[in-house]
Amino acid sequence: MLNRDQVEEFRATGVLVVEDVLPDSVLAAVKSEYQNLANGLLEGNAMTPSGDFEADLLALHRAGIDWFQTMDISLPGDRIKADTPFHIGPAVFDMLTAPELLDVVQCLIGPEISSTPIQHVRIKPPVADLADGEVRAHVGGTDWHQDRGVALEEADDTQMITVWIAITDATPENGCLTAVPRVSEMLPHCPMRQTTIAPGALDTSTAMPLPVGAGGVVILDPYIPHAALDNRSDGIRWSFDLRYHVTGQPSGRAHFPEFVARSVAAPETALSDWRAWKDMWTDTRARLADAPHIEQHRWQADAPACA
Repeated sequence: MLNRDQVEEFRATGVLVVEDVLPDSVLAAVKSEYQNLANGLLEGNAMTPSGDFEADLLALHRAGIDWFQTMDISLPGDRIKADTPFHIGPAVFDMLTAPELLDVVQCLIGPEISSTPIQHVRIKPPVADLADGEVRAHVGGTDWHQDRGVALEEADDTQMITVWIAITDATPENGCLTAVPRVSEMLPHCPMRQTTIAPGALDTSTAMPLPVGAGGVVILDPYIPHAALDNRSDGIRWSFDLRYHVTGQPSGRAHFPEFVARSVAAPETALSDWRAWKDMWTDTRARLADAPHIEQHRWQADAPACA
């Protein structure tokens, strides 16, 4: 739970760091689940797992094996195929629905909480390990953006927060988030490496790094501009980027599945079985593989702000 000072800080600035939210048992289960994913990728490429997730992930990366989409908890924004991989598992579901986490969310948006399908794993290798020209936002540094800007217009009035969960300690050296507080309006964005705030549209002079320990969270209002620093350490920086919104309001990505994570008014509607969540994504993949591509972003490269 949050105290009154924390809630007031978030209301005033749009940014809040909360340490020690997730229990160690939840973190350990997520790490074990991802080790199994790494084992499968290594063995499928005639490589021997070491049992050390960080070492195994770096071995995959250095071998040029694309591990990201297999480990992500969402389908991609580009063309979806019938066999596009994604990861939905019990440990990740237990993390998204951890009572300790939902207690924090409830303090900010109330007790009718849905898990928004705009969600990703973020595992960033050291910048020194990135290949020339490797500019994927989910793997390298992240450009300045607002989370309101990466949802479609239908969600512009949705009560929503971003919850960024640290699985490893996040520091300025290994690429923690940095944010500009007290912004409450939409800025123009451009389709660049990702959906990025247009050049010259943001004054970053008040930007502040947001270090947080493993098991802690960074909470952001959807208007808060933020970015992730490059990982200049020797190890990985691992986090999950989640969003929660008030149930019944648009998620901003209606073609992807959301679910009720908590409800006081109708507790029987809250999802409790991770398999049902996985089925939602599997059904979505099958539906979208046979359909015209749905663009996830509203911004156009030929907009005046992007010229």
